[in-house]
Amino acid sequence: MPIRFEEASRVKRPGRKASPEEWKWFRAAVRRYNLSQKFVTMMKDLRLVFDASGASLKILVMAVDGSFCNRTVFAAVPKGVEIVARARKDAVLCFRASAGSRRFYGTTKFTPEQVRQDDSIPWKISKLFYGGKRRRVRYKEVSQVYWQGGGRRRTLRLLVVAPTPYRKRKSGRLYYRQPAYLLTTDLKARPHTLLQIYFDRWQIEVNHREEKDTLGVGQAQLWNVDSVPKQPVLAVAAYSALLLASLQAFGAERGEAYAPLPKWRRSAKRPSCLDLIALLRKEMIEHPEQTADLDLQPSFDRFTKAAAA
Repeated sequence: MPIRFEEASRVKRPGRKASPEEWKWFRAAVRRYNLSQKFVTMMKDLRLVFDASGASLKILVMAVDGSFCNRTVFAAVPKGVEIVARARKDAVLCFRASAGSRRFYGTTKFTPEQVRQDDSIPWKISKLFYGGKRRRVRYKEVSQVYWQGGGRRRTLRLLVVAPTPYRKRKSGRLYYRQPAYLLTTDLKARPHTLLQIYFDRWQIEVNHREEKDTLGVGQAQLWNVDSVPKQPVLAVAAYSALLLASLQAFGAERGEAYAPLPKWRRSAKRPSCLDLIALLRKEMIEHPEQTADLDLQPSFDRFTKAAAA
């Protein structure tokens, strides 16, 4: 039975009285149109864009979370792309079987959690930039490992990051975050580089939070079916244009052009999305000639009423 994308996007799990054909169609739709398959397509498209832009000799490293650490993704990594994925602590790993054996996988199995607890594997220390400054991070590295259930015969490297201590206040007790287990297809890069790439991935989470909470991506109530996929694209494009304009005008730092911060945020090094929107509204009111052709008629009263609504 052919499966169209429009049908797969509206597919629902069959009920108890569904026929075998309905269940077969449902499983085929899930396998073909899940997020991992979409990520594989996007990964290949990005590699083609890089090649067409003259970066064919550059390596594209993609840091992903645990939802993409699976067989579908690792089996389809194209040439010129490397993956750094957060793995489960109970993923079953092994080494290559000894020379002369008919086996490919070694019989001794281990998990990332066992590597963390193994005192025979020493901890290494690296300084990574996150949270506004460089911090010491402890990690373990195990090379030439295989993940039979996910990576198949692709050689991988395991990085185990120790829990990071932190305090909620200066005089408070010491807490620890959860350890991180990373599987990567990159066997040549320095561990410091791969760890920094993964730590920088947190900026994507900040990006998602600003798009959803501040700009309301995915919250618009639309009447037209054609507007459903277009509205989030328009909001994200506007968000990108806002960030680019702020970088070109004021740079990455939070300068004097922005409104003063409250005491609990005085240590902020860069502007938030709310800071950018507040500055944009202020400039629209102070320079109405810049938006005269749009017939917006900006004013503090209109902005206040719109925010209250």
